[in-house]
Amino acid sequence: MTELSKATHIQWQQYQIDAAARARLKGHQSAVLWFTGLSGSGKSTVANALEQALLARGVHTYLLDGDNVRHGLCADLGFSEADRRENLRRVGAVAGLMVDAGLLVLSAFISPLREQRELVKSMLPPGKFLEIYIATPLEVCEQRDVKGLYKKARAGEIANFTGISDPYEAPLAADLVLNTAQSSLEQSVDKLLALLANKGVIA
Repeated sequence: MTELSKATHIQWQQYQIDAAARARLKGHQSAVLWFTGLSGSGKSTVANALEQALLARGVHTYLLDGDNVRHGLCADLGFSEADRRENLRRVGAVAGLMVDAGLLVLSAFISPLREQRELVKSMLPPGKFLEIYIATPLEVCEQRDVKGLYKKARAGEIANFTGISDPYEAPLAADLVLNTAQSSLEQSVDKLLALLANKGVIA
C-alpha cells in the first residue's frame, strides 16, 4: 500500500508469474521513460517517434500521454496543483502495473513540479524510472503553440498554465536532457535508444 491508501485489511496478493518472468518472455526489461517539459516542447512527438523505433526492434511498449489519460482515467480532474498531483499519481499507478506486465512505458506529461515526479518515481521499483527532460526553451514552445494554448494563457483565458502563470521546475539530475530546438527528431531518438541500451533495458 502507498501512503495515500485509505483501505484497511487488504494485502498484496503474490503470484507465481512475476516481472522477471515476463521480461524473459519478451526479451527486454521493463521501465518507465518519463518525458517532462513545457507544453509544446516536443514530449509527445519524441515519445511517439521512439515508440515506433522500439516497435521495429520488437520491444513491447505503451505510450501514456497527458491529454489522452484525461479523456478517461483522469476525466474528473482539473488543473489545480492538487488535481495535477492526483492525475500523476493515477498515471504512476497504471505505469507501475504496466512495468510489472513487462512493458516499456513511455509517459509524456508536463509534470511541472519535482515533487510530482518524485512521487511517481517512488511508486515504481528501484531503477525502473528514467527521467527524460525535454528542455526546449519557453520562447520556442510559445512560438510553436501548436494547440493555441500559450495565446489563450497570455490573454488570461487559461489559468494555472505552466510556464506562464504557473512555475516549471526543471529536473536536477535527469537521465537524459534533450532540446528539440537544437536536435533533430532522429538525433533525439538515437540518444534515447543509446540510453536504454546503456541501462540494460534493451539489447
